[in-house]
Amino acid sequence: MSMSLITWNVDPEIFKIGDFAIRYYGVFFALGMILSYQFMKRIFSKEQIAIKYLDVLLVYIAIGTVVGARLGHCLFYDFAYYSQHPLEIILPIAKVEGSYHFVGFMGLASHGGAIGVLLSLALFCRKYKTNLLQLLDRLVIAIPITGAFIRFGNFMNSEIYGKPTDSLFGIVFLRDDAIARHPTQLYEAFAYLAVTVILYVLYQKNCARYKGLLFGLFLIFMFTARFILEYFKENQVAFEDQMVLNMGQILSIPFMVVGLVLVIWSLRRPKEDAPLQMVDVKPKIEEQVNK
Repeated sequence: MSMSLITWNVDPEIFKIGDFAIRYYGVFFALGMILSYQFMKRIFSKEQIAIKYLDVLLVYIAIGTVVGARLGHCLFYDFAYYSQHPLEIILPIAKVEGSYHFVGFMGLASHGGAIGVLLSLALFCRKYKTNLLQLLDRLVIAIPITGAFIRFGNFMNSEIYGKPTDSLFGIVFLRDDAIARHPTQLYEAFAYLAVTVILYVLYQKNCARYKGLLFGLFLIFMFTARFILEYFKENQVAFEDQMVLNMGQILSIPFMVVGLVLVIWSLRRPKEDAPLQMVDVKPKIEEQVNK
């Protein structure tokens, strides 16, 4: 018999006009990005880096996150469907009863988002002549905040919940069934916030002088947490039921390995006192035009 004291039956939509709806998920996603931006603003100010670079960086990260997360879901979790409906990969629509309706992007994968962010950051660093590892050592302090708020959005959607439990931590998601389950969305969200706290403390202790160390620790902490918490989650897609490790765990392993390699590599190198720098390419272009 369930010992759960909490039932959850919140409507994921805040309000709706026709097919267009404002959902808690989107609001939490945006709120997470805003809070991460404010956190990074403090770091940029402390290191005397112009905030204009952070504004551009936010655009790169936002695009990389959404595009990567969307493609990751379509390729890793539901390729059979989206290979037959490619238009739905890039447009927030779905075919329902023979006609298309606006449904938003129903399906984003965090591992795809991570890959998308890394690629977008590589493009940013190439354009503004900055060191990718140094930039990542700062960014990973704030990125888990966005990840946490995305999981809060999943909680509001009553999705990505855990397996049945008789513990006091169980929550009944009435929109799906009457079974008390692990609120793994909340477990993951608070784990990500803890990662931010740990990395910020290490940053304050000048650990960013070891190039790549904070980024490596971020990969280890974030994806180890994800790997462990997957044991408490219900599988997201049917094919995972036949797997020893589910897709989330399989995709986490490479990130954990890369993180471990980075930490070892970083600690074996001497400390670096070179600050994070960015070069504004606009004045150079203007100089060449004026010549």
